[in-house]
Amino acid sequence: MDKKKGLLNVIISIIFKVFLLVGAIVVRRFLIQYAGEDVNGLDSLYISIIGFLSVAELGVGSAITFCMYKPIVEEDNDKVSALYRLFVKLYLIIGAIIFVAGCLLLPFLKYLAGGYAEINQNLYLTFFLTLVSVVISYMFSAKTSLINAYKNNYITTSITSSGQLVQYGLQILVLVLTRSFIWYLVCKIVAALLQWGATELAVRKKYHRIIKNKQKIDADTKKEVTKNVKAMFMHKIGGVLVNSADSIIISAFISVVILGRYTNYTTIVNAITGVICLFFTPLTSIIGHLCVQEDKSAVSKYLNFFHTFNFIIGTIFFLGYYAIIDNLVTICYGGGGSLELSKWISFIITLNYFIQFMRQATLLFRDATGTFYNDRWKPLIEGVLNIGLSIGFVYLFRFLFGDDFAVVGVIVATILTNLFICHVVEPHVLYKYGLNRKPTGYYIRNYIYIALFAACLVALQFCLQTYTNEWKELLVNGSIAVAIAVVPSIAVVAADRNFRHYVKMLMGKIKRKLKKASAEGNDSESK
Repeated sequence: MDKKKGLLNVIISIIFKVFLLVGAIVVRRFLIQYAGEDVNGLDSLYISIIGFLSVAELGVGSAITFCMYKPIVEEDNDKVSALYRLFVKLYLIIGAIIFVAGCLLLPFLKYLAGGYAEINQNLYLTFFLTLVSVVISYMFSAKTSLINAYKNNYITTSITSSGQLVQYGLQILVLVLTRSFIWYLVCKIVAALLQWGATELAVRKKYHRIIKNKQKIDADTKKEVTKNVKAMFMHKIGGVLVNSADSIIISAFISVVILGRYTNYTTIVNAITGVICLFFTPLTSIIGHLCVQEDKSAVSKYLNFFHTFNFIIGTIFFLGYYAIIDNLVTICYGGGGSLELSKWISFIITLNYFIQFMRQATLLFRDATGTFYNDRWKPLIEGVLNIGLSIGFVYLFRFLFGDDFAVVGVIVATILTNLFICHVVEPHVLYKYGLNRKPTGYYIRNYIYIALFAACLVALQFCLQTYTNEWKELLVNGSIAVAIAVVPSIAVVAADRNFRHYVKMLMGKIKRKLKKASAEGNDSESK
């Protein structure tokens, strides 16, 4: 495995994600303060709708990088060039489809924004600006995928993240000066154009021969690409029906204001998840090359290691999130507590995101091994079931517990579909078609991990302290959460010999490098 490049990808990604996390929270605070809580909800709705429309993307990005792994390893530049040219055409078509679909949706926006009449904004112009900013990103997506296929994710991460940071700075400036939601959205377009320009320069400098080499794709490769794209299309539909549909349902069936408050919580948890997922996603291309070069046994051991690592990282971060999230919402967004949701809603949000996060190791190896074709029908079933359950549970929870708990019904639906569809089908397909093994051990370990976390979450609820000072409460409860998280983490490390082996091997390499560096330092001093 190319560990140096993998480590570089992870480090660069984590550094930028931390800045982006802070930036996203600060921008949302300014948006609420200067434009209003209803505009915050409207912005969240637009992002969800665009995510729904982006089903046209068909998962081409994952299909691109997977198809390019083998020719890159074999240094077949002609085939890489042919694939690149094919994907440029595909992305241009996709961008056009999303743009047209978005324009056709304009007349129906007022039905999706609950409480629209109370919002003093031009619904159609503001959505159109959001649509344009997203469509621009498809103009250079093929170049981004080309860079990532060569395991240089740190380049695309630097470009994308720098563009977003510029966007945040401009948005804060225009909100303070104009309080205008329209100019706030124009800043997204400016940032997208800057990212486009930077990506063009990077590709032309580093991969000039690839993009200038005018090769045509052969029939067999085109057939393979088509197969993978169709499979990823199904996965994309499932992801959209689960994630974007949840926000749209909350807006349409509850209200856009409640969506705004819910999004305050999910913005923070998505930022946290985005950071910890960087221990996984930048390694996709590295694992992909590994799967081409090594046998199934070695790949299986890496999967077991990442699964346990998945649990440890998730337990620490998500217990911490639950302990401090209400304080964070007040501190980050203001409102003096008026923006906080019920603690039980926080509980359900935390459990939902942990359960989704526990899929990371499996999804990493699924994309790397190309087994996403074999469970292509799973996401569609998951998505349709999730929408049906979400709408039904909104009415059920509203009837049983009142309007404030209607949002819980949407989250519970997502939890159920994750537990009984995703956590069953995805490991089965990966082990059967990617690793040629039975997933029995994985199932037992995985559901034990989820049960352990749920038990720790309940225990944490009874240990939380209440203080009048927000910062004191945050620090005390955060410390309690970390202390509780240590217990299951130590337990799984003690029970997992494979994990201890890799940690011991890693620590040994670090010690050897430190000794070597120390010896070289002593030699230079003696000279």
